Amino acid sequence: MIGAHSSELEIFMEICIDESKLKELMKQALVEVLEDRKEVIYDILSEVIEDLGLAHAIREEEASESVDKKEILDILQGGQA
Repeated sequence: MIGAHSSELEIFMEICIDESKLKELMKQALVEVLEDRKEVIYDILSEVIEDLGLAHAIREEEASESVDKKEILDILQGGQA
């Protein structure tokens, strides 16, 4: 019975070690990608920030009061609404 528990414990320890090794390898790989592909990461983050800004502007516009087209044209032509 002790032998069975011992082999189960060894398998469990091996799994734990493998998971910790995998975690460390994943961290290293992520760091390498971030270091080697800075321009790609920058482009992705720039797109995300731009999209967030656009979404914010759309929500802000949706919450604002509508203006009549004639009022805008009058202002553009130098008149007052």
